[in-house]
This record gives sequence, structure tokens and C-alpha cells, in this order.
Amino acid sequence: MTGVNRRTMLSRSAAVIGGTAVAGTLAAPLAAAAGTTTAQAGAASTGATIRPDDPRYPLLTTGNNQRFVSRPDYIRMIRSTADAERALQDAVRQGKRVSLRSGGHCFADFVCHSEAEVVLDFSEMTEVTYDATMRAFSVQPGARLMNVYEALYKGWGVTVPGGICYSVGAGGHIAGGGYGLLSRAHGLVVDHLYAVEVVTVDAHGKVRTVVATREEKDPNRDLWWAHTGGGGGNFGLVTRYWFRSPGATGTDPGKLLVQPPSTVLVSAVSFPWKDLTEAQFTRLLKNFGAWHAVNSAPDSPYTALSSLFNVCHRSHGTLDMFTQVDATVPGAEKLLDDYLSAITAGTGLKAGAMTKPSGELTAMPQLAAPRRMPWLQATRLVGTNNPTITNPTSRGAHKSAYMKKNFSDHQIATMFRHMSGEDYWNPDTMIVLFSFGGQVNAAAPTATANAQRGSIFKMCFQTFWPDESGDEAALGWARGIYEEFFATTGGVPVPNDDQDGCYINYPDVDVADAARNRSGVPWHALYYKENYPRLQQVKRRWDPANYFRHSLSVEPAAR
Repeated sequence: MTGVNRRTMLSRSAAVIGGTAVAGTLAAPLAAAAGTTTAQAGAASTGATIRPDDPRYPLLTTGNNQRFVSRPDYIRMIRSTADAERALQDAVRQGKRVSLRSGGHCFADFVCHSEAEVVLDFSEMTEVTYDATMRAFSVQPGARLMNVYEALYKGWGVTVPGGICYSVGAGGHIAGGGYGLLSRAHGLVVDHLYAVEVVTVDAHGKVRTVVATREEKDPNRDLWWAHTGGGGGNFGLVTRYWFRSPGATGTDPGKLLVQPPSTVLVSAVSFPWKDLTEAQFTRLLKNFGAWHAVNSAPDSPYTALSSLFNVCHRSHGTLDMFTQVDATVPGAEKLLDDYLSAITAGTGLKAGAMTKPSGELTAMPQLAAPRRMPWLQATRLVGTNNPTITNPTSRGAHKSAYMKKNFSDHQIATMFRHMSGEDYWNPDTMIVLFSFGGQVNAAAPTATANAQRGSIFKMCFQTFWPDESGDEAALGWARGIYEEFFATTGGVPVPNDDQDGCYINYPDVDVADAARNRSGVPWHALYYKENYPRLQQVKRRWDPANYFRHSLSVEPAAR
């Protein structure tokens, strides 16, 4: 895991002047203040160029999902905004197609695909710091989520409500919306995004760096908005994000962003498959859906609680659930007890200890009885010890959905059949149910590019396998369960009263294939809903030549 870079900001290359950025205006003063010459700072901020004969090349031509491999002419490691400008201008001048990477966790082929001629890799840009000029926290795109949490909390007692997996890069996570166990209480990560620094390419191939903020009078505000859920790799090279919560005032950094609970109550339990009848399975999952339907309003006291329920395949042996509650709220113990009771009500099931890893969760037998611990300790426990989803040698398939109502009988029956059948016997197969709603739903669908603001829980259908020989069976399972689950809407979660489309940070190119998406609804309506035309306008302004593109990228609006 990359360590947090706590160095002074030597490489920042944009000054905010009337909402725009002027490249290079801050690099010299900051370098001088740190006792470093401009020449030294420039040399330190130039990344390596890695070509096919370099021993590092095989590692850097794929990401965390080994299904996707590229064969670029070279990989450029980016260390600063100025470095990003140079690398991008070189690629544009040579007429080369680029793809962009921060943490390498993309579920689809956005980075690693056959047409990528240059991979621009931001994993060395890991700085997390406070920017007094912006009155906001600066996060570079290569910073891994756990590093972000560690730096923000230890330095200032704040955080962003981001995801569980420790090694996800901030670059893609933020651009796609970003959510986690604190989102019911504090909204999405992008609900706290104040500004973004982006290296863009105009219609004539000229590269420049722009800073865009959420300030209403900022002439570049549309570019900020596009990065609040519009997905990575669409508009330019993000070289820095700044965070400040809406309404935050003053200059005390500890009061400008989300303050996580000092302690949380955590619980991890399992339900053995051997004890489950179909009727019990049905009631258990209906209970989960019903509880979230009742307790996911923005003003619910249960926004202090968030749960991740892994509905694992029978071959795994158990269904597993992790729950976290803000231990500082009044009656926290009762909130958790009532939730656990509601999930098992009428099933006759008794929850047991979670004795082995499950999806994004490590084994946590010590949490069979709820336990109180510091928030950051709980975040480390859940995020850093899992061998499944962070396995860099495995292949994966992932499909997502936002749910606005409880499961239908058809959907429950579909899950039971596919999760208990012997035709696909893989213990690293699961449907993840993630608590949603709460403060996520306090924002209007158009306030950010992330349009899904009415759901109660989120789903991820996923499976992992070791090598290419398992592709056909794994993809067959994923497509089969997903398309049957959403059979009434053409095999995909078309936004309606019951469901609300897909999550762009769980991209799935199948939804752009008419053979798999039989709804007649285009893929972009599933991810962006009514916000897509606005994203197209932003694309036309900031990337008119459609230079930044991938298999599910935003298309520029027609002139």
C-alpha cells in the first residue's frame, strides 16, 4: 500500500485566479519556501517513461481485474500537474490515444484496452494536505482511500464518506461519486467536493490546466459539476481534488469537513447455508429490504447505521453481514440491537460468528457480539485485511443496481436459485447489499452529476475466479442472474418506481450491448439518467475532440 506523501506541495502548478488556473505560477514560490530550487523541484516531479522492454511493463499494463490487459507504446508515471501537462501534450502531439489510471481498480476496460497507446498513471501522486488558500483539503488522484482517511483524520480529525476497499485510488472513486459506511449520515464523497484541478485539451490540441469550483459565479463550475459523479476518464486529467463541506465557515480545518464518530459499534455475523430453507432465505432478504424502505429517509435516526450484507453463494457456506453504528449517538446500542432483530425476525435463524473472509470483508469472529472501537480502527479492520476483492491476480465480473423498494417475489426467487445452484460452484461469488439513502437522498438529482438520489440500498452482483479458463462460466453466471433479476425491464435496472439504474464506478459494458440490455433504454440513462445531456454539454466545452474516451465514455453534445 502506497504511503501518504506528506511533503510540502512542491509540484502544484495552478493558481486560482477568478476561477481559472494559470500553469506554473505557484511552483517556484512553494519550492523556494521549502528550501528547494525550481530546477530540483522540476526534476523531482518528472515521472518515468516505461516501455515494453522495461521489467515494470507487464505489471503496469493491467489493473486489479486481470480480465483486462493493454499493450501501450509506453506508460508515463505522473508526479505533478506540470508533469501531466507535458505528458498529455506529448501524446496529443504524437496523435496517440491515452487512458488514465489512479488506483487500478476499474471493473471494466476503461484503462486497459486494445486501443490504449499511452497509459498515464497517477499512482505516484499521493499527497493529502490542507490548502489554507482554498480553505479546503487537497487530495491527489493517486492517494489510496485508506491513506486519505489516515491523513485527514490524524492530521485534522476529519474525513470523507468514502468506500471500504483500502487500495482504491481517489482519482476514479471521487469522479464516479464515491460512497461508504458514513454516506447515510453524510452523503456521497462528491457532496463535499469543493474544487477540482483538471488538465484539458481544446479543439486545437492545446493543453491547459483549469481549476473549477462549486462557487456559483465560477465560469468553470460546469467542469466541477461533471466531476461530481460523471465518471473518470471523460473530461481530462484530474491532478487534484479539494474538499470542504457545504456551509462550512471559518478557517479552522477541523470544522471544514466531515467529522467521523470518535467510536463506532461494529457487528459481524453469519447465517449458515445449511440452516437455510428457501422460505427462510426469502424472509431474511425481505426483512433487509423492508427495514431499509422504512429507515432510509434523510432525517431517520438510523442514518447513524450502515450495513453491508454479502449474500454469498452456497459454496461459500454462509451469508455474512457487517454493521456499523455511530457509537456517540444516543441509544446506539438499541439502534444496532433493533436492526439485527429486524433482519432475523420470523426466520427462526440465529446469527453466528463470521469465521472466514467474505467478499470485501475479512473474517471477524471477535465481532459476533457487538464491540465498540475507534472509528479509524474499525475502518482499518474492514478495509485492509481482505484477500478476495483486493487479490491482484484474479479476474472479476461486476454488475450493479440501485433499489428504491424491497425485493419482489420474482427477484428473491431468482437470487435463491442462482446462489444455491450447483451449476456454478464458486465460493467467491456474492450479491452485496449495501445500505444507502439517508443523507445521500437529501440532495437533488441535478445538484451533482450523480443522479441517483432516491434509493434505499445498492446492489453489486459479483464473482471472482483465477484464470481465463473460468471466463465463460463466470460471465454466464453474472449475466444469467442479473438479466433474470431484472427480467421485467429488459435485463437491466431501468429507472422507475422500484429501481434507479446503475453505478458508474461499477461499470459494466454489457449494458451497452443490445443483446444483453433488451430494455430499449440506452446505457447512459442507466448511469446518468436525465443528467446525461448536461454532461454532454460539459464534454463539448472541455473535450470537444472527444480525446478522452473509453467503452462507456460521455459523448460530446452535437453542435
